Amino acid sequence: MKKFLALIFSVLLVLALAACTSNDNNGESKDSDESHNMEDMDNESTEENQNSNNHSLQITSTKNVTRIEADELENAAVKVSQMIWPATQEENRPGTVILAPADNWQIALASTDLIHHPNNGPVLFYTSDGLSEETLNEIKRLSPKGNKQGTQVMLMGDGEDLTTNLKEFSVEQIGESDAAEFAATVDSKYAEAAGELPQGVIIVSSEEEAKLFSLVASNWIAHAPEPVLYVTKNEIPQATIEALALRESKANIYVFGPEKVISTEVIDGLKQYGEVIRLLGDTPSQLSIEFAKFKDLNTGFGWGFTEPGHGFSLISTNNSEFAIAGAPFAHLGKHAPLIWLENGELSSETHEFLGALQPKFEDDPTVGPYNHAYILGSIEEVTMKTQGMIDQMLEISPKDASGGHAH
Repeated sequence: MKKFLALIFSVLLVLALAACTSNDNNGESKDSDESHNMEDMDNESTEENQNSNNHSLQITSTKNVTRIEADELENAAVKVSQMIWPATQEENRPGTVILAPADNWQIALASTDLIHHPNNGPVLFYTSDGLSEETLNEIKRLSPKGNKQGTQVMLMGDGEDLTTNLKEFSVEQIGESDAAEFAATVDSKYAEAAGELPQGVIIVSSEEEAKLFSLVASNWIAHAPEPVLYVTKNEIPQATIEALALRESKANIYVFGPEKVISTEVIDGLKQYGEVIRLLGDTPSQLSIEFAKFKDLNTGFGWGFTEPGHGFSLISTNNSEFAIAGAPFAHLGKHAPLIWLENGELSSETHEFLGALQPKFEDDPTVGPYNHAYILGSIEEVTMKTQGMIDQMLEISPKDASGGHAH
């Protein structure tokens, strides 16, 4: 009997211990669930706080990023003009204003070649409705000095109705409507003004699907003498052929765009006019980064930005024409190449590129080098969160990862 009672007691004890263990595990699971819920709430709270902080910001520029806030092309161009050419004295007035059509990116892109010296002036825009009061007032504010020929305004494309608005200025017009013919005429006009024909040329496609690839050239041709000349995916227009032939088979030809926008057959056709190099980049963002890093050591063509100490012009692909308005950032100031922000955000390639160029110091951050960026666009298009990430990646930091010399 005693043995039986002992056995019963042992069974009850085991069951009781098992129940306690189960309750403890349930308790741990409940605590774990509560912990995860608290973490989720903390993350949501942090995100809400960040959003709240963004809305309460009273500035749009940060320590390493200057934002030119605009949501419309004509206004963006005016603001860039005022930043680069404040016209407070003779020395910072432009020579010639370039007036381009807002609804024709091919004409406007080719026009940016004339931003460079000896014209030294901004690209402003007109629309099918004519010349806005804002743009006309900006031309008057600039009071352009004129280039060597005395031209104060160069009117690009078919804008004959605008001449009455510009009667107080000396105006020259390049009126071709065909993209390839227009670009070839600009090439000739620049050579005439500069006194020599540049041997280097950038080949881009005038077709709509190639637009983001082609616009990568905008900042370089505002910075340097090389023009753009147009092809299509499968053809080299006669105007482009004639412009290349002037180089007497000694042209340095740089092709912007992968095979899907400029075919191998076109590349082969270009080779009779000189040496041809197709720049890398399967996407517009990749091309903008590869061009920022590229340097032809034989000719000097290309930015060659592989070390810190530079400026960058950051434009959303959603507002791609803003690249033309922002091209003067490559002409004066920090001479900045164009870097695309895909739909207003940092791509992985751009993140890696900027991170690789982050400035480092050993002992004294005051000696630099420093990076700086311009964002041309509204906060709705490129958020302050994205700008904050860019700003931090441009910030000079200690070379010693452990913290080193604290400042």
